[in-house]
Amino acid sequence: MGPEHVAYGMRASYGLPYVTPDLVAAWERGIAEPSAPELTALAGVLWCSQGELIGAPRTLREHRVARGLATEDLSRAVGLELLAYQRMEESGEWRGNERQSATLAEVLELSLPDFITVTGRDDKLAELLRSAMTTRWQAYVRPVGKMVPLDRRLLEGVLEEMHTEYQGQMVASLSWGGGSAATDAGESGRDFLDQIVGHFWSMVQRSTH
Repeated sequence: MGPEHVAYGMRASYGLPYVTPDLVAAWERGIAEPSAPELTALAGVLWCSQGELIGAPRTLREHRVARGLATEDLSRAVGLELLAYQRMEESGEWRGNERQSATLAEVLELSLPDFITVTGRDDKLAELLRSAMTTRWQAYVRPVGKMVPLDRRLLEGVLEEMHTEYQGQMVASLSWGGGSAATDAGESGRDFLDQIVGHFWSMVQRSTH
């Protein structure tokens, strides 16, 4: 089915007169994101589930849709008023308490990395981890541990190993020899910091297996 066929189906069968082939193409390219009613109609036209359309869920809304849950059902399950939950989902900032957070993770079957992402704390975690790499990692065990409930000894081992790896790259970039090798090491260090959250979870996973 081309974009024109999808758009026609959404207009004719789901009462969405504004859907054009260009809009469907924008969804396909990731330039625009369909709203909840549009996603429902799109799944209907394509004869698939909303979860299949989303692929690997990233946001709180996408995880909820992938589980086939209505906003009313999830808000009731976690013990939040519907409007309060909807505001959190739309803003990407989770403000539930510890019990509500645990229930959310259980109902949506979230891994710890997914939970940190959907509750909007990836940026804060990245900030803490970058500081731990560029200063004394020991000072960040507690702040990171408050955000990520991991065994303290495991967390210490992960931060120390990451710090050693990053500092090794920086030492190489400052070598007296200079040249392309030093430049490559410096770029590797910058890339390491840019992808710091991914490195952190990979190392946590490696340390727990």
